[in-house]
Amino acid sequence: MAVDLKRQRLFVAELGNDTVGVVDLAAHTLLRTVTGLNEPQGVAYEPSTDTLYVANARDGSAQLFEADTYKAIGRIELGSDADNIRIDAAAKRVVVGYGDGGLAVLDPSARAKVRNIPLKAHPESFQIEPDGGRIFVNLPDARAVAVVDGASGKQLANWSLDKGGNFAMTIDRSRGRVLLAYRRPAELAVFSLDGKPIAKTETCGDVDDLFVDAKRERVYVSCGAGYVDVLEIDGSDYRRIGRLPTATGARTSLFVPEIDRLLVAVRAGPAGPAAIWVFKPMP
Repeated sequence: MAVDLKRQRLFVAELGNDTVGVVDLAAHTLLRTVTGLNEPQGVAYEPSTDTLYVANARDGSAQLFEADTYKAIGRIELGSDADNIRIDAAAKRVVVGYGDGGLAVLDPSARAKVRNIPLKAHPESFQIEPDGGRIFVNLPDARAVAVVDGASGKQLANWSLDKGGNFAMTIDRSRGRVLLAYRRPAELAVFSLDGKPIAKTETCGDVDDLFVDAKRERVYVSCGAGYVDVLEIDGSDYRRIGRLPTATGARTSLFVPEIDRLLVAVRAGPAGPAAIWVFKPMP
């Protein structure tokens, strides 16, 4: 999921329908549906060019749309299995994970790929260091985290992991930490930016997203097991203070600090149709 704060719109990749849903966050309604996609997995909003980016798994492309009209304005072929997308506003670039092991660096002004960063396995969640320009990449098939220089594409480090299923990742900017979640077993692991282990704790199962709430010093972990875990940060201690029930398979989420809301995508099921559940952190 991704958000256009200017228009208060949420973009939701609907992989099974080959569509992206556009939700009006103010009115809590589905505004429209973007069609003609090919297993969309990643979405991102690039504000400097007012462009919606969609990464498609089936044909390995990144499709570009005007964010106000949703008119198709570009298509960039990446190869296969295009997945997560990140916007690097400071460096004026868009980064897409794809294939058996690669990050594609796109120029949003030229609407073109300008660099490929090779990796040893398919990248799942990756995060861009806010000031230093390094990119931290989860490689679950290799049980590793790759650290690469975003400017040169050179790999700087490889962190070998002792557990599997490291799909979710986030960066705690204020503390200079990388947080990742394993699925086998279900566990949150915390590292310094140079790869030194700091903490670990159990989480709910089938984690897909996690976020740091800097204001409240918390971590939100969304799980396909049907829960959102809320962890409190106390120095190097991460302690669960809440477990919110959602629905089985509801593992995709987005925390938007600018509006102070956690958004969780819930699939259609016995409890009702597909929906976005909105959580307001307290206090």
